[in-house]
Amino acid sequence: MSKNKLLEFMEELDESDEEITPSQKRLSRKRESKKTEADARLFVRAQEIAREFKFTYKAARFEEAWLLDSLVDIAEHQWISDVLRKVKGGKEASVYLCRSGSAIEAPFVAAKIYRPRMLRNLKNDQQYRTGRADLDASGGVIHNDGDLHAMKKRTNYGEELRHQSWIAYEFQTLEILHAVGADVPKPYAMERNAILMGYVGDFANAAPTLNSVTLDRDEAHPLFERVIRNVDLLLSNERIHGDLSAYNILYWDGDITLIDFPQVVPPEENPSAWNIFLRDVTRVCQYFNSQGLKVNARKLATELWTSHGHKIVKEADPLYLDAEDKNDRRLWEKQKVDR
Repeated sequence: MSKNKLLEFMEELDESDEEITPSQKRLSRKRESKKTEADARLFVRAQEIAREFKFTYKAARFEEAWLLDSLVDIAEHQWISDVLRKVKGGKEASVYLCRSGSAIEAPFVAAKIYRPRMLRNLKNDQQYRTGRADLDASGGVIHNDGDLHAMKKRTNYGEELRHQSWIAYEFQTLEILHAVGADVPKPYAMERNAILMGYVGDFANAAPTLNSVTLDRDEAHPLFERVIRNVDLLLSNERIHGDLSAYNILYWDGDITLIDFPQVVPPEENPSAWNIFLRDVTRVCQYFNSQGLKVNARKLATELWTSHGHKIVKEADPLYLDAEDKNDRRLWEKQKVDR
């Protein structure tokens, strides 16, 4: 596929969203050439699938091919019967309203389709991946030395595995949180490049994100407590959202739903966990303070964090210390004394 075709693909996936920066459109020729054969197979496969799986949503040609390839297995399992429209476009993924198939009782479901790996930037996510085991397509931990080596070397195959692990973390987190009663969409299936989950909204309108809502005076406090309950449930299950704000919380009929979990962080294994957690809580508090509450974000974050046995000043992992740096040596000596 040529560079112009790739850029056309990106534009068609975005439609009128216009969220792609010029730098994201600069794809190397080497990267393009590696994908040419795979892209050709994708369109051949899409043409074959289209004979059996047709949907209402009028997608552009490249978007249609990617939708067909991402959703065919879900459709074959009778999870969905139709794709009705796109409800959200983003840099990482787009969400589509689907009519449920016979395997689901709810009338509608949401399909989150991740951008093709070649159109996503996976270079800036290491702060979230640190401390996490890599997951395979079934959600199991990857132990194969060859796979782990490919991911470390960032080969084309390794990047595909990293992409799949990113998606698997979102689905696994939804499963865990939904099981313990958190306010998250019900997870139904993860196949290929898609996650199928409960839809929040009605046929005419998807639930808006909380940042676009002005709450009634008597709503703000109970909804704030509800969000913090979910933050606490995340910590109880060894997870930090990692990108929590009013932009990742849906509001519908007086209720909230937390979304977007691929970047979840383990609170003990990631050296940046406390700062990431503090950022999440601060963003939530900023929104609710704008709705009339008076919340001290750092105080709240500290209380939540320490209530789960986590330390504000965490021990430095020797892997991140420089033996030649006197400050690092001093820190390491102090940690040994404090134990």
